[in-house]
Amino acid sequence: MIIYLHGFCSSPASWKARLLAEEMARRGLAAQFVCPQLPPVPAQAVLAVSRLIEAAGAPVTLVGSSLGGHYASHLAEKHALRAVLINPVAVDAVNVGKFIGEHRNFHSNEAFFFSAEHAAQLRAQCVRPTPDRYWLLLETGDAVLDYRQAQAFWFGARQQVFEGGDHSFTRFPELLPQIVEFSQLSAGV
Repeated sequence: MIIYLHGFCSSPASWKARLLAEEMARRGLAAQFVCPQLPPVPAQAVLAVSRLIEAAGAPVTLVGSSLGGHYASHLAEKHALRAVLINPVAVDAVNVGKFIGEHRNFHSNEAFFFSAEHAAQLRAQCVRPTPDRYWLLLETGDAVLDYRQAQAFWFGARQQVFEGGDHSFTRFPELLPQIVEFSQLSAGV
């Protein structure tokens, strides 16, 4: 199973989530793809995905983008899973306090408040990554996050750094086959 974890202010309606769902369906693996709407509260998001992992009844690969990459890393260590991280946030290297305040979901326009307590929850979720669990995908043109912070945090992991691009990770469509192959899924499993 692949569980896709979207980023901050995002949703299962995101471009990458939809493309990965379509690729899984094209391969006859639609039933092995899940992309939950993550709560804006970090502790709740991790708890919700932990429950999905525990209920899966089969091996899980996490695919996380931006803040979803942080969650994927935390959960990969907690549950001994593999993960693909796409322009992930290295929470230990950024000032998460700058996100305190009101935000709106990009797709639903639903408002939510990110508090100092939520920022503390993110910091508490930082883990030392086991490099061989991860495949890190970065674009140097990411204007939201400094790709070098992710490179340093996940040092030793399989990493592919592409020149240019942006925070959305523009090369995602061309890497879909490799992402599914990384999960080691096959049709009919």
